[in-house]
Amino acid sequence: MANTKSAKKATRKIEVRTAVNKARRSRMRTFIRNVEEAVAAGDQTKAAAALKSAEPEIMRAAQKGVLPANTASRKVSRLAHAVKKLSA
Repeated sequence: MANTKSAKKATRKIEVRTAVNKARRSRMRTFIRNVEEAVAAGDQTKAAAALKSAEPEIMRAAQKGVLPANTASRKVSRLAHAVKKLSA
């Protein structure tokens, strides 16, 4: 358990930051799920629209430090590939 005043404050800050990151991660996953569901349904226009809204959300999460930049790029790339595969 934290003993010093600064350690107690750091603990409070960590709790707040964790809650914010958890919300951002959850929001990002929701957008990804929307794309995946549209792809699974075979709806190309809906999937493309979902991807267009998901990409900035994923990149924002990476920019805020929720996940690494390469991971975000990989997720966007795989989603884009899945959406493109629908039109073929």
